[in-house]
Amino acid sequence: MKRIKASLVGTAMMLSVLSVSAEKKSDYFNPLQTAIPSLSIAPDARGGGMGDVGAATSADMYSQYWNPSKYATMEGKGGIAISYTPWLREIVNDINLAYLAGYYKLDDKQALSASLRYFSYGEINLTDMPGPSGEVISQGTAKPYELAIDVAYARALSQYWNASVALRFILSDLMNGVVDEETYSAAKSVAADVSAFYSRPFDLSDKRVAKLNFGTNISNIGAKPTYDDGATYQYLPTNWRLGVNYEFPVDAYNKFAVSFDLNKLLVPTTPIEEDYETREEYENALAEYRDHGAISGIFKSFGDSGGFGEEMKEVNWSLGGEYSYRDMFMARFGYFHENETKGNRKYFAAGIGFKMRVFEINAAYLIASRSSHNCPLDGTLRFSLGFNFDGMKKLADNSSSSAE
Repeated sequence: MKRIKASLVGTAMMLSVLSVSAEKKSDYFNPLQTAIPSLSIAPDARGGGMGDVGAATSADMYSQYWNPSKYATMEGKGGIAISYTPWLREIVNDINLAYLAGYYKLDDKQALSASLRYFSYGEINLTDMPGPSGEVISQGTAKPYELAIDVAYARALSQYWNASVALRFILSDLMNGVVDEETYSAAKSVAADVSAFYSRPFDLSDKRVAKLNFGTNISNIGAKPTYDDGATYQYLPTNWRLGVNYEFPVDAYNKFAVSFDLNKLLVPTTPIEEDYETREEYENALAEYRDHGAISGIFKSFGDSGGFGEEMKEVNWSLGGEYSYRDMFMARFGYFHENETKGNRKYFAAGIGFKMRVFEINAAYLIASRSSHNCPLDGTLRFSLGFNFDGMKKLADNSSSSAE
């Protein structure tokens, strides 16, 4: 059954493809390790088309992932959206992320929202170690998956400030019910998000109004899940997202926005053996790393990587822009950067969007900046589709009136 475990864990680790370490200790490839890494995948084509920015962009139906506080600023009564993202499409064709999100405005200041995230690792053939004759014994197939369901409440605190809290249930079933002499269970956890959003308009010349937005979201604050009935625990991908966005109209029909996001995983840095003189020192450091609780791990993450310079390597940044014509047609571009020793994801993004009264559709395409840069979505086209409740209601009313 060791091969079964190795194949499943290996598939999960494909989310962060490892590369060769460098000579200096500070340059060893050592990405932050978490359970359920699919929680960190941007689910929608709008944010994806701008290089994975979204903490402070204008509110949309996918704000649940980026910053649920933005829902309090939505003008419509509600909406629902779906998105589909292929993963590692150049290697396999059955790993993907499906996402469903929606919101409902209770009044001018309050909103409820929810989302469902399903990440499928595809079908994996399970085998046991070869027997005396060298024959590989099949143990069937598994269909591992990761699931997250969350709800959020957003409220306007003042004219410019909005805040939100979200609760999330998380399930990761890598063994898919397969049990042998060793028991591996599905990992479960409950987590919370805390976010804030500041949006202030500024009057420009010719009656034009620009807008400056700030946003922050600390997501997946929750209990450490376990896959082996409590023998070991792993950190959730607790993440701190901080962003700024500036929207300015060129004229009555054309508008441009630029956004910048910073992201840091709030989990301790995994010790690497090369940083310690003896095996005993390394084992002690590894035990200390595993013993931290979820909350203490968050505080530990700000000062455990070996100095300010090393801490800054754990901060990803992304820059994106969006042009819109009459709020109906959108063109987007962006760039995402991750340090070489923390994952080495560097890619450009582009996207388009069409928004009508009833529905909107968005598409995004990613390109790795170099072939050596890890980008699981390199060369992948993804789509998002949303429906506006107000537009659907007007359409239904018009249909009823025509019928009469």
